[in-house]
Amino acid sequence: MAKKDYSNFNKEELIEEIKKLEKRKKYGLVWEDKPEKVVEMCKEKLPILEEDRIREIIADTEKPFNILIEGDNYHALSVLNYTHNKKIDAIYIDPPYNTGASDWKYNNKYVNADDAYRHSKWLNFIKNRLTLCKDILKEDGIICVTIDDYELPRLWLLLDDIFGAENFLGNVVIRNNPSGRKTKRKVAQVHEYALFFGKSQNSFIKNISIEMDKKSHVYKKDKNGKWYSPTNLRKQGVDSQALKPDGSFRDRWYPIYYDPKTGKLTTKLELPIKIWPIDAKGEKRIWRRSTDIIDKMYQEGDLWCQETKYGYQVYFKFYGGVEGEPPKSIWYDSKFSASEHGTNILNEILGKREMFPFPKSIFAVEECIKVMTNNKNAIILDFFAGSGTTAQAVLELNKLDGGDRKFILCTNNENNIMTEVCYPRIKKVIQKLEKEQQGKLIKDMPGNLKFFKTNFVDAEPTDRNKEAMVKKSTEMLCLKEECFDELKNGNNFKIFTDNKDKLLGIVYNDSGIEPIKKEITKFNKKFIVYVFSLDDSAREEEFEDVKDLVELKPIPAVILNVYRRIFK
Repeated sequence: MAKKDYSNFNKEELIEEIKKLEKRKKYGLVWEDKPEKVVEMCKEKLPILEEDRIREIIADTEKPFNILIEGDNYHALSVLNYTHNKKIDAIYIDPPYNTGASDWKYNNKYVNADDAYRHSKWLNFIKNRLTLCKDILKEDGIICVTIDDYELPRLWLLLDDIFGAENFLGNVVIRNNPSGRKTKRKVAQVHEYALFFGKSQNSFIKNISIEMDKKSHVYKKDKNGKWYSPTNLRKQGVDSQALKPDGSFRDRWYPIYYDPKTGKLTTKLELPIKIWPIDAKGEKRIWRRSTDIIDKMYQEGDLWCQETKYGYQVYFKFYGGVEGEPPKSIWYDSKFSASEHGTNILNEILGKREMFPFPKSIFAVEECIKVMTNNKNAIILDFFAGSGTTAQAVLELNKLDGGDRKFILCTNNENNIMTEVCYPRIKKVIQKLEKEQQGKLIKDMPGNLKFFKTNFVDAEPTDRNKEAMVKKSTEMLCLKEECFDELKNGNNFKIFTDNKDKLLGIVYNDSGIEPIKKEITKFNKKFIVYVFSLDDSAREEEFEDVKDLVELKPIPAVILNVYRRIFK
């Protein structure tokens, strides 16, 4: 519909047009606004981070730090809007499902099935957090939210509203409960959902092979990277039939010729053995690759033949996300069972306990991460950390392909979930996989962890509160710049490094300026320097003599500007 031109409307006509527009019904979600205390609190108190050094874990000094934050996830996300703006590759969250079984609180009270505003409270709760997390994602980033039937319709519309319906990337059905949820009136539910949305039109789902069973595949490596073996070149499954509905054959139904003496495989000339893609049951299937690349795959050592009890089989090197197929919308493998690969795995790590019901299958989380990003240095955020499954999934993926992915997990300590489940699990996953082999310590799953807690400073913009913010901002600045090693604790200034080539300076008041300039001159290297200032200036005139060595930023202004935007 063409836009109406209002340029020639007089005042009365414009007023009448506005009245018409006000009467229009909005398409989408409408719910009762229920203020949330942790959100309202930010009008008077501003969140900051404080490090708990006792809970720091260092298993490999060559590896990056992962982050665990204890506190309300709304406050943690507020901090991350400053420290990690547009830095996160993928967000995976498993929020409360709002089943009515008193499984989550709103304003410190459990929300049960009889609450008349149950859905409105849940929508307020989720909207506040989804809105904050959007700016943390990279422009090509993706968010995955798992949910079941209780809130699926409302969540989908909410994600449409926040991320845009045009950025919906798919809804996957995951069979997480093969035995089915027991019920008297309803269908026994055996599945849940994973909704994928992109940050922008630059976001796209990555190729994987979700049918792959890790227990039956060996991970190997060659000059082109790591690959699974063996992977049969013959395709299997509902979309692998050779015959079309009209009775004709599909393009990838063809013979591959094999010479047992030389091992040669080809489609170009006839050799002693002709191999068709026919399975053990005699069903005509198709090959996974077309004829034009078979000879090239053989020449590069990516294709070979092996005689089995089912006859000659053709295998190839499958490079996972590089050559994989688009993930399907139904994931039914037994490895996605929450009880078998969620509860049992958690019990193996921490011992059997009833502290955290229904943890996710670690394989389900891994697959969701692989769908969202193939970056081996990706940052994965989970702000409903629960038992810490996402942390273990990230570490497992790094172990599998040698990646340096990092996780950021956030959770409060309600029912001691952080202190007795999440943190102990992460600690044991890292530490228990250090083992002795031939007298040497082998780190199976190396990783490091920084542990933070949320705290607050007064929000009123007085000089005293600004000074307090600067004094409390050290951990946030170190997290933002990923510089955690303290090189110098001087008089009203500190210097940190990332143990490579990055240098961070923090000046807490005027008397720290001259001393840090002397240190900068000694290093004679580029510094990022955060300088205390009561306004938006970075005291550039004070650093004129070292201006080529510094990138100056005013604090607390750089932090307060972010908070003004998100708490307006």
